Amino acid sequence: MQPKSPSILECPVGRAVETVGEWWSILILRDAFQGATKFDEFSQSLGIAPNILSRRLAHLTASGMFVRRRYHARPPRYEYVLTDKARDFFPVIAALLAWGNKHLAPRGESILLASRDDIRPLDPVVVDAGSLQPITLANTVAIAGPRASRGMRRRIASLKAMNPAIAPAGD
Repeated sequence: MQPKSPSILECPVGRAVETVGEWWSILILRDAFQGATKFDEFSQSLGIAPNILSRRLAHLTASGMFVRRRYHARPPRYEYVLTDKARDFFPVIAALLAWGNKHLAPRGESILLASRDDIRPLDPVVVDAGSLQPITLANTVAIAGPRASRGMRRRIASLKAMNPAIAPAGD
């Protein structure tokens, strides 16, 4: 368990990393999005040690990403069902896939996301829901939310790249 400073615990990115940042967790969620629900399915797909898989599934369940549901009584067997909270994480997986294809696939893509309707390959980007414009480093700033502490407000005010008072757009 990593030490948690107040600025990390208050930061939404820090809290997200606490929930799903461990790489096995992200791969387990990837497999769940692809249809895996049972311990043996995750184990076979990932080649992960059973004790690590058990800990990761327990953590993802405790953090509300899975609901554990019994599907067999004797011996007791459980499946891990994605929650709405977990399904809301899918765009993060899509963004990781797109980034990996762009920067880490020198011989070309091995997996693409495609539209269910016409099997047209998709090009995942993160967009603003209101304007539908892509969200980029050049067109965003970080501002304090309504529940930001004084410490978080000081931290945000000190940011260089995402503070328009310090760095102009595109720098």
